[in-house]
Amino acid sequence: MSKESQQKKVIVVGAGWAGLGATYHLAKQGYDVTLLEAGQYPGGLVAGWQTAAGKSVEAGIHGFWYPYRNIFSLINELGISPFTTWTRSAQYSPAGLEVESPIFQDLPRLPTPLGTFIYPQFQRLPLIDRLSALPLLYSLIDFDNSDQAWKRYDYLTARELFKTFGVSARLYKEAFEPMLLVGLFAPGEQCSAAATLGMLYYFILAHQPDFDVVWCRGTVGEKIFRPWVEQIEKLGARVLSKHKVTDVIIDSNNHVKGVVSNDEVFDADAVIFSVGVTGMKKIVSSSPSLQNRPEFRNLNNLGAVDVLATRLWFDRKIDIPRPSNACFGFDDSTGWTFFDLNALHDEFKNEPGTVIEADFYHANQFLHLSDEEIVQIVQGYLTKCIPGFREAKVIDSSVIRLANAVTHFAPGSYRYLLPAKTSLQNLFMSGDWIINRHGSWSQEKAYVTGLEAANLAISYLETGEKANILAVEADENHIQFARNINQVVRDVGKSILPNFWLP
Repeated sequence: MSKESQQKKVIVVGAGWAGLGATYHLAKQGYDVTLLEAGQYPGGLVAGWQTAAGKSVEAGIHGFWYPYRNIFSLINELGISPFTTWTRSAQYSPAGLEVESPIFQDLPRLPTPLGTFIYPQFQRLPLIDRLSALPLLYSLIDFDNSDQAWKRYDYLTARELFKTFGVSARLYKEAFEPMLLVGLFAPGEQCSAAATLGMLYYFILAHQPDFDVVWCRGTVGEKIFRPWVEQIEKLGARVLSKHKVTDVIIDSNNHVKGVVSNDEVFDADAVIFSVGVTGMKKIVSSSPSLQNRPEFRNLNNLGAVDVLATRLWFDRKIDIPRPSNACFGFDDSTGWTFFDLNALHDEFKNEPGTVIEADFYHANQFLHLSDEEIVQIVQGYLTKCIPGFREAKVIDSSVIRLANAVTHFAPGSYRYLLPAKTSLQNLFMSGDWIINRHGSWSQEKAYVTGLEAANLAISYLETGEKANILAVEADENHIQFARNINQVVRDVGKSILPNFWLP
């Protein structure tokens, strides 16, 4: 670490996966890094905190999926053990249990997507409906996460995509739309087909084990972010909570010279924004400097989805077959999940009763209800899944309303998403909504984009070693072959046919 690098000041805005990832790597390279977080704790939406009674709560439960290579590598580097073992999951409707998923990596590995079709135990969905998904494979071959592929599919809705490729109405209703409601947090008619294909491929279809998941054995804030922040501060970086950013100072040469927070100016040689869409829109709304630039002004065309996170303590033990469960069919446009925290969280293993986390996505219609009304609805829904909840009594509860909490990948939104590089030479973007070509999603993508932004800052400031970012596992041979053939056909078609439509 050179003396020169220690003199370079980098300001990072937002202390979620992206911001902490950028700060950590830059601090390791000897930079003078200050991380500004508007909230009370580092971690953003996945932080977690304690109630006045000392009970742990968080803004929804987040899984860590098999392809999260970079996050798992970070966990090893930090020397911590925050995760459960691989868990099986189930899916419920008001009719009861619908599907149970195995731990895919424990079963003989079949060429994708055969394992995904064969191994789950469907209770009611007929084979003929499942087979109707096969034509959809062409769109997964055609969508390669390139800029051209995003432009081809982004104006199409997920619902139109599935209908175009002949997916049966029952398969869409009982399998694909539930995946959208808990993966992209909106019903199919409100989801970009491009985002749908990217999400489905990464989490489920690229490789048989990709759907396997582990969970944090407590809140992510306590189990991961707290020891991570301690390491970051030991490296000399500052992590400042309750520091809301309201503006940036730009000089005549298109460089950001400082960041304004709490009426204080933090000087900067480079700046990395690592906040969600809603947070970024708030910063732009208070920043004349950013409002003057169309790329930031146009962020107002992007939206976000409401989330409701509830935690219920019951007075007795209830037999819950699987620790993680997804649910569909209870509300037309809302998906929800519930988790057995006695099985997942260390804190509740010896609890005399049952502790359940139930999280609702696209939960617009619930946010105005009182806590009591929400708890009553949640218990009613849980009872339809597992009858044992009917006689149980709720002895404590937490209800957290999160308006505009997660990115809405609406049809046509791709043109407004920002890349990591901006029109300001030393201002870089990161977060799970930033355009990149890594192929990951959700927490892994946020962390990866944080590392990518740190690497851009290192290139700009010309000091330090870049972070090593692990690529997603390569496509299987038959998928690579099919994509190569498809690209050849596309290239030939472009050379002999007029361009009647979008690429």
